[in-house]
Amino acid sequence: MTPSTVVLVLTLLLGIQPVTTDLYLPALPDLATSLNAPMSAAQLTLSALIICFGVAQLAWGPLSDRFGRRPILLTGLALYTVAGLGAALSPSIAWLVGWRALQGVGMAASVACGRSIVRDLYEPREGARVMSRALGGLGLLAMLSPLLGGWIAQHANWHAALGAVSVFGAVTLAVVALRFQESLHRRNARATELRHVAGNWQRILANPTFIAWTALQCATWGGLFTMLASSSFVFIEVMGTSQLAYGAVLAGSSAAYIAGTFVCRFMLRDGDASRAVRFGALFTLAGGLLLAGLSLAGVRSVWAMALPFMVYNVGHGIHQPCGQAGAVSPFPDSAGTAASLSGFAMMATAFVIGIVLGRVMNGTVFPLTLGVGGFSVCVAVIAWTLVRKHGDRRVPGPRVQVA
Repeated sequence: MTPSTVVLVLTLLLGIQPVTTDLYLPALPDLATSLNAPMSAAQLTLSALIICFGVAQLAWGPLSDRFGRRPILLTGLALYTVAGLGAALSPSIAWLVGWRALQGVGMAASVACGRSIVRDLYEPREGARVMSRALGGLGLLAMLSPLLGGWIAQHANWHAALGAVSVFGAVTLAVVALRFQESLHRRNARATELRHVAGNWQRILANPTFIAWTALQCATWGGLFTMLASSSFVFIEVMGTSQLAYGAVLAGSSAAYIAGTFVCRFMLRDGDASRAVRFGALFTLAGGLLLAGLSLAGVRSVWAMALPFMVYNVGHGIHQPCGQAGAVSPFPDSAGTAASLSGFAMMATAFVIGIVLGRVMNGTVFPLTLGVGGFSVCVAVIAWTLVRKHGDRRVPGPRVQVA
């Protein structure tokens, strides 16, 4: 595989997550009305997807260490595509939640293997640079998804929006089948043995570098997920924004995220990933506190929400490439398992947030703004303490050279 092929495959594999969530968000209020479901039930279509996505990674990671990335990707993407079609044709909210949960299981294979591929092919610092390129492509998908979703929701319906998600899965499956070559050069025959899995989990969870980077990922993702899970109701129902305009707000946030990945790539030329995220925390903290402060001051406008989101997402674009590469960097022989544990921690965070939001959403902007503000403080504290102390642990030499 050429480097451009690796980046293309990674972009699709990692980009499947924002496509799955962001593309249908503008249609979420219409979905709730069409299926005669309360807001909490409609949000469950996102929460169920996220928790199944998180739990399934715990299985897909060791399986990919045992059998290789390619067969796991083909299986998971086929399941994702079929479940997406089932979701688009769902006749009730119960069926929709079930199909979305199954879609989360398939999506887990894509993301867990995508993070593992980086460790298969690159040493940690170069892996972070490659990850920043792939996540820049992810940001482009995340920018286009809500715009397309808003257009579909305004001119068609939620069935069409979820159908578009299934089409993306089919395209990704085709690219992997035709272009991706196996990246794992030494399979671990014991990777799926329960005793071996438990031992790997214990070793990984006790590693301070893994803890530092995973905590950073959970905190920065927590703020973003708070926005994703609540912003459609806040912008469309509380503030009266159109579906297409709301899609534009999400697209602007994704553009800021792309800018953050470029900043990350630039900083990694001359410095370590720990230094990059300490700088990124300044953006995260500024965006979160500005958002919370404006809402508490009674400022109610789209720009008072959108601009702080963009500042926050610049920091997010710096944290995610470094965090995803850093969490698996100490484990070249069990990258799949490390990636799955890191991913599970992030999705468990999102699931808890989804439950809390379902209970505290009260027709105001405060659950969103104060939630993002709180997570921004957590990101800054973790970046300036845990990551600064434990984050820069290099593993010498690339394991595989990519032609």
